[in-house]
Amino acid sequence: MLRVLSALLISMCFIVTSAQAQTLIPAAPQLAAKSWILIDANTGRVLVEENADLPLPPASLTKMMSTYVVAGEMASGKFTHADKVPISVTAWKMGGSKMFVREGTEVLLGDLLKGIIIQSGNDATVALAEHLAGSESAFADVMNQQAVLLGMNSSYFVNATGWPAEGHVTTARDLSLLAQAIILEHPEHYALYSEKYYEYNGIKQPNRNRLLWRDKSVDGMKTGHTEEAGYCLVASAERNGMRLISVVMGTRSEEARAQESQKLLTYGFRYYETDKVFSAGDVLQADNRVWFGEEDSVDLVLADDVFLTFPRGARAQLESNIHVDATLEAPLTQQQELGRLVVTYKGEVLADKKLVASQPIAEAGFFSRLWDRLVQFVMSLL
Repeated sequence: MLRVLSALLISMCFIVTSAQAQTLIPAAPQLAAKSWILIDANTGRVLVEENADLPLPPASLTKMMSTYVVAGEMASGKFTHADKVPISVTAWKMGGSKMFVREGTEVLLGDLLKGIIIQSGNDATVALAEHLAGSESAFADVMNQQAVLLGMNSSYFVNATGWPAEGHVTTARDLSLLAQAIILEHPEHYALYSEKYYEYNGIKQPNRNRLLWRDKSVDGMKTGHTEEAGYCLVASAERNGMRLISVVMGTRSEEARAQESQKLLTYGFRYYETDKVFSAGDVLQADNRVWFGEEDSVDLVLADDVFLTFPRGARAQLESNIHVDATLEAPLTQQQELGRLVVTYKGEVLADKKLVASQPIAEAGFFSRLWDRLVQFVMSLL
Protein backbone atom coordinates (compact mmCIF):
# COMPACT_ATOMS: atom_id res chain seq x y z
CA MET A 1 0.00 0.00 0.00
CA LEU A 2 1.16 3.51 -0.76
CA ARG A 3 0.78 6.60 1.36
CA VAL A 4 0.68 10.01 -0.27
CA LEU A 5 2.78 12.74 1.31
CA SER A 6 2.65 16.43 0.43
CA ALA A 7 5.98 17.37 -1.04
CA LEU A 8 7.61 20.37 0.59
CA LEU A 9 10.49 20.54 -1.81
CA ILE A 10 12.93 23.23 -0.59
CA SER A 11 13.04 26.25 -2.86
CA MET A 12 11.56 24.33 -5.79
CA CYS A 13 8.20 23.57 -4.17
CA PHE A 14 4.96 24.21 -6.05
CA ILE A 15 2.04 25.75 -4.14
CA VAL A 16 -1.56 25.98 -5.29
CA THR A 17 -3.88 28.61 -3.79
CA SER A 18 -7.44 29.49 -4.67
CA ALA A 19 -6.51 33.16 -4.93
CA GLN A 20 -4.19 32.59 -7.84
CA ALA A 21 -5.36 33.68 -11.25
CA GLN A 22 -5.72 30.82 -13.69
CA THR A 23 -3.29 30.86 -16.60
CA LEU A 24 -5.16 31.08 -19.88
CA ILE A 25 -3.75 29.60 -23.08
CA PRO A 26 -5.12 31.02 -26.35
CA ALA A 27 -6.74 28.56 -28.71
CA ALA A 28 -4.31 26.55 -30.77
CA PRO A 29 -3.80 27.69 -34.35
CA GLN A 30 -5.78 25.95 -37.07
CA LEU A 31 -3.63 24.72 -39.93
CA ALA A 32 -4.33 24.04 -43.60
CA ALA A 33 -3.06 20.47 -43.34
CA LYS A 34 -4.40 16.93 -42.90
CA SER A 35 -2.69 16.35 -39.57
CA TRP A 36 -0.19 17.97 -37.23
CA ILE A 37 1.39 17.82 -33.81
CA LEU A 38 3.71 19.96 -31.68
CA ILE A 39 5.72 18.47 -28.80
CA ASP A 40 8.51 19.49 -26.47
CA ALA A 41 11.62 17.50 -27.31
CA ASN A 42 12.88 17.12 -23.75
CA THR A 43 9.65 16.21 -21.97
CA GLY A 44 7.66 14.76 -24.85
CA ARG A 45 4.62 16.77 -23.78
CA VAL A 46 2.12 17.34 -26.58
CA LEU A 47 1.21 21.02 -26.85
CA VAL A 48 -1.01 20.95 -29.94
CA GLU A 49 -2.38 18.14 -32.10
CA GLU A 50 -4.99 17.51 -34.77
CA ASN A 51 -5.57 14.13 -36.40
CA ALA A 52 -2.18 13.14 -35.01
CA ASP A 53 -3.00 9.42 -35.20
CA LEU A 54 -4.32 9.46 -38.76
CA PRO A 55 -2.22 7.05 -40.89
CA LEU A 56 -0.87 8.89 -43.92
CA PRO A 57 1.80 8.32 -46.56
CA PRO A 58 4.97 10.04 -45.31
CA ALA A 59 6.86 10.47 -48.59
CA SER A 60 10.51 11.37 -47.88
CA LEU A 61 9.88 11.81 -44.15
CA THR A 62 10.51 8.06 -44.29
CA LYS A 63 14.19 8.85 -44.66
CA MET A 64 14.29 10.03 -41.06
CA MET A 65 13.82 6.41 -40.02
CA SER A 66 16.38 5.26 -42.58
CA THR A 67 19.04 7.60 -41.21
CA TYR A 68 18.04 6.78 -37.61
CA VAL A 69 18.79 3.12 -38.33
CA VAL A 70 22.12 4.07 -39.88
CA ALA A 71 23.01 6.31 -36.93
CA GLY A 72 22.29 3.45 -34.55
CA GLU A 73 24.47 1.06 -36.51
CA MET A 74 27.29 3.60 -36.52
CA ALA A 75 26.93 4.19 -32.78
CA SER A 76 27.37 0.45 -32.22
CA GLY A 77 30.62 0.53 -34.19
CA LYS A 78 29.43 -1.55 -37.15
CA PHE A 79 29.90 1.23 -39.70
CA THR A 80 31.79 4.53 -40.01
CA HIS A 81 31.60 7.70 -42.10
CA ALA A 82 34.70 6.52 -43.95
CA ASP A 83 33.17 3.23 -45.16
CA LYS A 84 32.96 2.90 -48.93
CA VAL A 85 29.49 1.96 -50.17
CA PRO A 86 29.07 0.39 -53.63
CA ILE A 87 26.39 1.92 -55.85
CA SER A 88 24.16 -0.67 -57.52
CA VAL A 89 22.18 -0.31 -60.71
CA THR A 90 19.00 -0.33 -58.62
CA ALA A 91 20.17 2.63 -56.55
CA TRP A 92 21.44 4.53 -59.60
CA LYS A 93 18.10 4.12 -61.42
CA MET A 94 15.98 5.49 -58.60
CA GLY A 95 13.72 8.33 -59.70
CA GLY A 96 12.56 11.38 -57.80
CA SER A 97 14.99 13.49 -55.81
CA LYS A 98 18.58 12.37 -56.32
CA MET A 99 22.08 12.82 -55.01
CA PHE A 100 23.33 11.82 -58.51
CA VAL A 101 25.61 8.96 -57.52
CA ARG A 102 26.92 6.80 -60.37
CA GLU A 103 26.41 3.07 -60.82
CA GLY A 104 29.56 1.01 -60.33
CA THR A 105 31.29 3.58 -58.13
CA GLU A 106 31.90 3.61 -54.38
CA VAL A 107 30.77 6.53 -52.22
CA LEU A 108 31.72 7.31 -48.64
CA LEU A 109 28.97 6.46 -46.18
CA GLY A 110 29.24 9.95 -44.68
CA ASP A 111 28.64 11.52 -48.09
CA LEU A 112 25.57 9.34 -48.65
CA LEU A 113 24.14 10.43 -45.32
CA LYS A 114 24.44 14.07 -46.37
CA GLY A 115 22.87 13.19 -49.72
CA ILE A 116 19.90 11.65 -47.93
CA ILE A 117 19.37 14.32 -45.26
CA ILE A 118 20.18 17.48 -47.24
CA GLN A 119 19.36 16.50 -50.83
CA SER A 120 16.72 13.84 -50.01
CA GLY A 121 18.44 11.52 -52.45
CA ASN A 122 16.46 8.37 -53.21
CA ASP A 123 19.52 6.90 -54.89
CA ALA A 124 21.67 7.47 -51.81
CA THR A 125 19.00 5.98 -49.55
CA VAL A 126 18.71 2.76 -51.52
CA ALA A 127 22.51 2.42 -51.71
CA LEU A 128 22.81 2.66 -47.92
CA ALA A 129 19.89 0.31 -47.36
CA GLU A 130 21.48 -2.31 -49.58
CA HIS A 131 24.86 -1.86 -47.91
CA LEU A 132 23.54 -2.24 -44.37
CA ALA A 133 20.96 -4.98 -44.85
CA GLY A 134 21.68 -6.63 -48.20
CA SER A 135 18.49 -5.38 -49.84
CA GLU A 136 16.02 -2.54 -49.46
CA SER A 137 13.24 -4.91 -48.37
CA ALA A 138 15.45 -6.39 -45.64
CA PHE A 139 16.33 -2.87 -44.52
CA ALA A 140 12.62 -2.02 -44.33
CA ASP A 141 12.23 -4.94 -41.91
CA VAL A 142 14.86 -3.32 -39.68
CA MET A 143 13.03 0.00 -39.93
CA ASN A 144 9.82 -1.63 -38.76
CA GLN A 145 11.61 -3.28 -35.86
CA GLN A 146 12.94 0.11 -34.78
CA ALA A 147 9.49 1.63 -35.13
CA VAL A 148 8.13 -0.91 -32.64
CA LEU A 149 10.95 -0.16 -30.19
CA LEU A 150 10.19 3.58 -30.39
CA GLY A 151 6.47 3.08 -29.81
CA MET A 152 5.56 4.11 -33.36
CA ASN A 153 2.50 1.90 -33.21
CA SER A 154 0.74 3.22 -36.32
CA SER A 155 3.69 3.07 -38.71
CA TYR A 156 4.67 0.53 -41.35
CA PHE A 157 7.50 0.96 -43.84
CA VAL A 158 7.61 -0.90 -47.15
CA ASN A 159 10.77 0.80 -48.44
CA ALA A 160 13.59 3.07 -47.27
CA THR A 161 12.77 6.17 -49.34
CA GLY A 162 9.06 6.85 -48.95
CA TRP A 163 8.44 5.99 -52.60
CA PRO A 164 4.65 5.48 -52.90
CA ALA A 165 3.69 1.93 -51.93
CA GLU A 166 0.50 0.34 -50.64
CA GLY A 167 0.50 0.10 -46.85
CA HIS A 168 3.49 2.44 -46.40
CA VAL A 169 2.13 4.80 -43.72
CA THR A 170 2.93 6.64 -40.53
CA THR A 171 1.35 9.34 -38.37
CA ALA A 172 2.27 12.79 -37.14
CA ARG A 173 2.54 11.43 -33.59
CA ASP A 174 4.86 8.62 -34.63
CA LEU A 175 7.07 11.01 -36.56
CA SER A 176 7.36 13.27 -33.52
CA LEU A 177 8.60 10.28 -31.52
CA LEU A 178 11.13 9.48 -34.23
CA ALA A 179 12.36 13.08 -34.40
CA GLN A 180 12.72 13.15 -30.62
CA ALA A 181 14.79 9.95 -30.70
CA ILE A 182 17.10 11.31 -33.40
CA ILE A 183 17.68 14.57 -31.50
CA LEU A 184 18.24 13.05 -28.07
CA GLU A 185 20.03 9.83 -28.98
CA HIS A 186 22.21 10.99 -31.88
CA PRO A 187 22.92 14.74 -31.55
CA GLU A 188 25.98 14.59 -33.81
CA HIS A 189 23.92 12.92 -36.50
CA TYR A 190 21.10 15.43 -36.01
CA ALA A 191 23.53 18.28 -36.76
CA LEU A 192 23.47 17.22 -40.44
CA TYR A 193 19.82 18.29 -40.65
CA SER A 194 20.81 21.94 -40.19
CA GLU A 195 23.10 22.11 -43.25
CA LYS A 196 21.60 24.31 -45.96
CA TYR A 197 23.53 23.04 -48.99
CA TYR A 198 25.41 19.99 -50.14
CA GLU A 199 27.42 19.55 -53.33
CA TYR A 200 28.21 16.16 -54.83
CA ASN A 201 29.35 15.20 -58.31
CA GLY A 202 29.54 18.88 -59.22
CA ILE A 203 25.87 19.44 -58.40
CA LYS A 204 25.01 21.76 -55.51
CA GLN A 205 21.53 21.37 -54.05
CA PRO A 206 19.75 23.26 -51.26
CA ASN A 207 18.03 21.76 -48.26
CA ARG A 208 14.29 21.85 -48.96
CA ASN A 209 13.45 22.98 -45.42
CA ARG A 210 12.73 26.68 -46.02
CA LEU A 211 12.60 27.42 -42.29
CA LEU A 212 16.38 27.02 -42.09
CA TRP A 213 16.63 30.34 -43.93
CA ARG A 214 13.71 32.11 -42.23
CA ASP A 215 14.11 31.27 -38.55
CA LYS A 216 17.56 31.10 -36.99
CA SER A 217 16.22 28.96 -34.14
CA VAL A 218 15.25 26.19 -36.60
CA ASP A 219 18.03 23.62 -37.10
CA GLY A 220 16.17 20.71 -38.77
CA MET A 221 14.59 18.40 -39.86
CA LYS A 222 13.09 16.85 -43.02
CA THR A 223 10.71 17.58 -45.88
CA GLY A 224 8.60 15.18 -47.89
CA HIS A 225 6.39 15.35 -50.96
CA THR A 226 4.50 13.05 -53.26
CA GLU A 227 1.16 13.60 -55.00
CA GLU A 228 -0.52 11.24 -52.53
CA ALA A 229 1.16 12.61 -49.39
CA GLY A 230 1.04 16.29 -50.26
CA TYR A 231 3.74 18.56 -48.83
CA CYS A 232 5.01 17.53 -45.39
CA LEU A 233 7.57 18.89 -42.95
CA VAL A 234 9.06 17.82 -39.64
CA ALA A 235 10.80 20.81 -38.06
CA SER A 236 12.68 21.43 -34.84
CA ALA A 237 13.78 24.66 -33.20
CA GLU A 238 15.45 25.71 -29.95
CA ARG A 239 15.02 29.00 -28.10
CA ASN A 240 16.43 29.77 -24.66
CA GLY A 241 17.04 26.11 -23.92
CA MET A 242 13.55 24.98 -24.96
CA ARG A 243 13.37 22.69 -28.00
CA LEU A 244 10.14 22.03 -29.89
CA ILE A 245 9.33 19.53 -32.63
CA SER A 246 6.53 20.17 -35.12
CA VAL A 247 5.09 17.74 -37.65
CA VAL A 248 2.82 18.95 -40.45
CA MET A 249 1.44 16.51 -43.02
CA GLY A 250 -0.64 16.97 -46.14
CA THR A 251 -0.37 20.66 -47.02
CA ARG A 252 -0.87 22.05 -50.52
CA SER A 253 2.57 23.48 -51.33
CA GLU A 254 6.17 23.97 -50.24
CA GLU A 255 5.31 27.41 -48.96
CA ALA A 256 2.26 26.14 -47.06
CA ARG A 257 4.19 23.47 -45.18
CA ALA A 258 6.75 26.08 -44.10
CA GLN A 259 4.10 28.60 -43.03
CA GLU A 260 1.99 26.09 -41.13
CA SER A 261 5.04 24.70 -39.34
CA GLN A 262 6.07 28.21 -38.37
CA LYS A 263 2.62 28.79 -36.88
CA LEU A 264 3.02 25.79 -34.58
CA LEU A 265 6.53 26.68 -33.45
CA THR A 266 5.62 30.33 -32.82
CA TYR A 267 2.59 29.29 -30.76
CA GLY A 268 4.61 26.84 -28.66
CA PHE A 269 7.44 29.22 -27.84
CA ARG A 270 5.09 32.10 -27.08
CA TYR A 271 2.73 30.33 -24.70
CA TYR A 272 4.76 27.52 -23.10
CA GLU A 273 8.03 27.08 -21.27
CA THR A 274 10.18 24.11 -20.33
CA ASP A 275 12.35 24.13 -17.24
CA LYS A 276 14.62 21.70 -15.45
CA VAL A 277 13.11 21.82 -11.98
CA PHE A 278 15.09 19.04 -10.30
CA SER A 279 18.37 17.25 -10.92
CA ALA A 280 19.19 13.59 -10.54
CA GLY A 281 20.42 13.04 -6.97
CA ASP A 282 18.35 15.82 -5.38
CA VAL A 283 17.04 14.77 -1.95
CA LEU A 284 13.26 15.09 -2.03
CA GLN A 285 12.48 13.39 1.26
CA ALA A 286 15.00 12.84 4.03
CA ASP A 287 15.19 10.40 6.93
CA ASN A 288 12.61 7.84 5.85
CA ARG A 289 12.24 5.07 8.45
CA VAL A 290 13.93 1.79 7.49
CA TRP A 291 13.12 -1.40 9.40
CA PHE A 292 15.53 -4.29 10.07
CA GLY A 293 18.56 -2.38 8.76
CA GLU A 294 21.99 -1.43 10.05
CA GLU A 295 20.82 2.17 9.47
CA ASP A 296 17.36 3.20 10.61
CA SER A 297 16.68 5.81 7.93
CA VAL A 298 17.39 6.63 4.28
CA ASP A 299 17.00 9.68 2.05
CA LEU A 300 14.92 9.47 -1.10
CA VAL A 301 16.59 11.02 -4.14
CA LEU A 302 15.65 11.45 -7.79
CA ALA A 303 16.98 8.89 -10.21
CA ASP A 304 16.70 11.27 -13.18
CA ASP A 305 16.57 14.94 -14.03
CA VAL A 306 13.05 16.37 -14.10
CA PHE A 307 12.06 18.64 -16.98
CA LEU A 308 8.55 20.10 -17.06
CA THR A 309 6.66 21.81 -19.87
CA PHE A 310 3.83 24.08 -18.77
CA PRO A 311 2.02 27.28 -19.77
CA ARG A 312 4.06 30.42 -19.25
CA GLY A 313 3.30 31.93 -15.86
CA ALA A 314 1.76 28.72 -14.51
CA ARG A 315 4.61 27.56 -12.27
CA ALA A 316 2.69 28.43 -9.10
CA GLN A 317 -0.21 26.25 -10.28
CA LEU A 318 1.88 23.08 -10.45
CA GLU A 319 1.16 20.56 -7.72
CA SER A 320 3.71 18.05 -6.49
CA ASN A 321 3.18 14.89 -4.45
CA ILE A 322 5.50 12.14 -3.24
CA HIS A 323 4.30 8.55 -3.08
CA VAL A 324 6.45 6.34 -0.82
CA ASP A 325 6.22 2.66 -0.03
CA ALA A 326 4.39 2.36 3.30
CA THR A 327 7.08 0.15 4.85
CA LEU A 328 10.75 0.28 3.91
CA GLU A 329 12.65 -2.85 4.92
CA ALA A 330 16.35 -3.68 4.68
CA PRO A 331 18.26 -4.82 2.82
CA LEU A 332 18.10 -1.88 0.39
CA THR A 333 20.34 -1.39 -2.60
CA GLN A 334 21.50 2.01 -3.79
CA GLN A 335 19.19 3.29 -6.54
CA GLN A 336 16.45 0.84 -5.50
CA GLU A 337 13.07 2.37 -6.30
CA LEU A 338 11.18 3.27 -3.12
CA GLY A 339 8.61 5.78 -4.36
CA ARG A 340 7.54 8.21 -7.05
CA LEU A 341 7.44 11.97 -7.55
CA VAL A 342 4.29 13.03 -9.40
CA VAL A 343 3.86 16.61 -10.65
CA THR A 344 0.53 17.69 -12.11
CA TYR A 345 -0.99 20.77 -13.71
CA LYS A 346 -4.78 21.04 -13.45
CA GLY A 347 -4.96 17.28 -13.03
CA GLU A 348 -2.68 16.51 -15.96
CA VAL A 349 0.43 14.52 -15.03
CA LEU A 350 3.52 16.37 -16.24
CA ALA A 351 6.09 14.12 -14.57
CA ASP A 352 6.11 10.74 -12.84
CA LYS A 353 9.68 9.99 -11.74
CA LYS A 354 11.36 7.33 -9.65
CA LEU A 355 12.57 8.08 -6.13
CA VAL A 356 15.41 5.81 -5.08
CA ALA A 357 17.52 5.03 -2.02
CA SER A 358 20.43 7.42 -1.60
CA GLN A 359 22.64 4.65 -0.21
CA PRO A 360 22.64 0.89 0.32
CA ILE A 361 21.46 -0.35 3.72
CA ALA A 362 22.45 -3.82 4.85
CA GLU A 363 20.24 -6.05 6.94
CA ALA A 364 20.85 -5.75 10.70
CA GLY A 365 21.74 -8.58 13.05
CA PHE A 366 19.22 -11.01 14.55
CA PHE A 367 18.51 -9.14 17.80
CA SER A 368 18.12 -5.77 16.05
CA ARG A 369 15.64 -7.29 13.62
CA LEU A 370 13.77 -8.93 16.49
CA TRP A 371 13.51 -5.57 18.28
CA ASP A 372 12.13 -3.87 15.17
CA ARG A 373 9.58 -6.65 14.80
CA LEU A 374 8.48 -6.09 18.38
CA VAL A 375 8.17 -2.34 17.82
CA GLN A 376 6.07 -2.93 14.71
CA PHE A 377 3.78 -5.25 16.68
CA VAL A 378 3.27 -2.70 19.46
CA MET A 379 2.59 0.06 16.94
CA SER A 380 -0.05 -2.08 15.23
CA LEU A 381 -1.92 -2.29 18.55
CA LEU A 382 -2.05 1.46 19.05
